[in-house]
Formats: sequence, structure tokens, C-alpha cells
Amino acid sequence: MRVPFIDLKSQNEFIKDEINTAIKDVIDCCAFAGGPFVEKFEKEFADFCQCREAIGVGSGTAALWLSLLALGIGSGDEVITVPNTFIATAEAISFCGAKPVFVDIDEHSYNMDPLLLENAITPKTKAIIPVHLNGQMADMDPIMEIAKRHNLFVVEDACQAHGAEYKKKKAGSIGHAGCFSFYPGKNLGAFGEAGAVVTNDKSLADRIRMMRDHGQNKKYIHAEIGWNSRMDGIQGAVLSVKLKHLESWNKLRQKHADIYDRMLADIDQIVTPHQVENRSHIYHIYPIRNKNRDALIEVLREKDIHCGIHYPVPIHLQKAYWNQESDNGHFPVTEQVTSELISLPMFPELTDSMIKIVCKEIEKWSSNVSS
Repeated sequence: MRVPFIDLKSQNEFIKDEINTAIKDVIDCCAFAGGPFVEKFEKEFADFCQCREAIGVGSGTAALWLSLLALGIGSGDEVITVPNTFIATAEAISFCGAKPVFVDIDEHSYNMDPLLLENAITPKTKAIIPVHLNGQMADMDPIMEIAKRHNLFVVEDACQAHGAEYKKKKAGSIGHAGCFSFYPGKNLGAFGEAGAVVTNDKSLADRIRMMRDHGQNKKYIHAEIGWNSRMDGIQGAVLSVKLKHLESWNKLRQKHADIYDRMLADIDQIVTPHQVENRSHIYHIYPIRNKNRDALIEVLREKDIHCGIHYPVPIHLQKAYWNQESDNGHFPVTEQVTSELISLPMFPELTDSMIKIVCKEIEKWSSNVSS
């Protein structure tokens, strides 16, 4: 049986009638750039995230970038984040003219290690971007305490954490701003590129709204230099439809993860994801670790089981960011973890039989390697 890594077609078939109606409504109203469908989704998503404000933008990358710009991050500033993330986290910092400064991750959650944070702070530090990787939130209490002590902004990169919780607080609701991607493969995915910023700070929200629309708060009256990063009306309408299903889809992901956990628990060579106490994991990705990662992926591929790697080369070793100060060895946990991680198939419509096939093949391979 073929087991895909992700299957968007199955999800779209399930909600096809709702989606077609929503898109038709946008076409009938000709509300293609911003407008009432985006505004409706913004209100719904703000409520979902337990925040006062949500601002729809063109992508998750734009959400991060505009948040930093609106907070005044610029040339000569430093922003602390992790090297174990998609490069957009660092790109947003760089495109503000600031410098990304990396701290290593916790080996169990794969998120920022707060114990390393304070040593990375300098007089140039202006903000921290904790990344809620794979669907589980970073340890926000100590991060917020350190940020408050040093008068730093906190921007949550929640691009993989739609609906995740930390001590009953939703992703995006704890920092000064929370940034989301609605890339099609996310837990809440659009029919193209889209993103959002959530915040409880109305003045910050108003500035991001202005900056996403060429710096204007009134047509043709530009208070500052902005950019074109409005959310499309069709994406807003599609996301409103999908948001109604997000909690049930996340519960299915958690159910799938529980089956994976149980079936892989007795395989010594496999490390399954660790859910930290007082956090809800929504499993955007279900990553396992194995020291012979590449060999295992190849065996699974031969069985028509499709996996991924998130992310094979950490940011500090990418050509775009590499320098002699960030050579191998500076972030040992990140470098070890990224050499071992495999992302197994994970999507709401995944069947129990598919999961059992994946686990059976991993067990078989593991037995052959150890024998």
C-alpha cells in the first residue's frame, strides 16, 4: 500500500462543497484583495488564538518580517532565535537589516533551550523569536521572564503550531506577536500562500495593517514606507471554511501520534517525539530519530512509504548564513538532532492501517539492522 507523506486531495474532497460555495461568494462579490472575507477570517482566527487582533498577510514569512519591522527592529539590532527551523525565521530578521543570533535547542522538545538564552543577549539584542517547531510550543514562561528582565520583544514563530497550547494558552497569544503560515501543507492551510499575525496590542496591529498595505491607513495617503502583503479574499474565505474543522483535524493528528507512539515504543533504535508536560502537541510533523536515518528513509521509500526531513541542514550551516563563527560544533544538539530526524506520514486523513504498515516496516528494518 502506498503511504503518502501528506494527502491534501483527501482533505479537499471532504470539504469540497463548502469550499466551492466560499470561493463562489468571493467571485460574486469581486472581493479579491483584502476585503470582507479576509476581515471575517481575521476575527475568527483572533478568537481561535485567544487574541484581540489578527492581521491577514501574504505569507508566514511576511508575518514575521512585518511584525519585526512594526516593533522597530532595524539595522544594527540583533534578534535571537534557533538554527533548527525553516530559513524564513532568519530571513525575516535579515530583511529588517538586523542580525540573527542563534541559541541551541532542547534535545527533547527540539525547541529553544531557555537555559542558553541569557548568555546570547547583548546590548544590541532587541527581540527573541522562539519557534514552536513540529506543533509543540517552546517553553514560554522562562523566555518571557528573560525578555521582560532585558526589555526585549518576543515574537512567536507559530507557523507550525495552529492550535497548540502552553499551560492552556494558545500559540501566538503569549508574546508581543504571534506569526502563522497558512502554506497549503500546514494544519490550517490555504489554497496558496497566506499568513497572519495575532496580537493583543492594538497599536501594533494597526501598524502592521498599515505596513502590509503600502504604509497607508487611508487610500493614497501613505504615513510610512510599507509593502504589498495583503491576504487574498479567496484565501480568507477558504481559511474560514477550514478553521471550523481545525480542532477536529488536530485531534485526529493526536490520535495518529498516539498509535505511532505505542507501536514504535519498543524499538530501541527509534526515538519518538516527546510531549512536554502542560503543553498540547498538534503534530504538524511527527518526527522520529534514528542514527541511520538515510538508510531507513531509503528502505521506506522502496516500500512506497513517503517521509520527509525537517530540516537536513541547520540555518547556521547554510551557505546563506555560514561564517567561521558558526562552524560545526557551535550548536551540538541542533547538529546531532538534524542528522537523525525523519518526518513520518502525518495528516488527518491518515488511516490506522497506513500507520501500522509504516511501523511494521520500521520494526522489520530495525530487527535486520540489529541482528
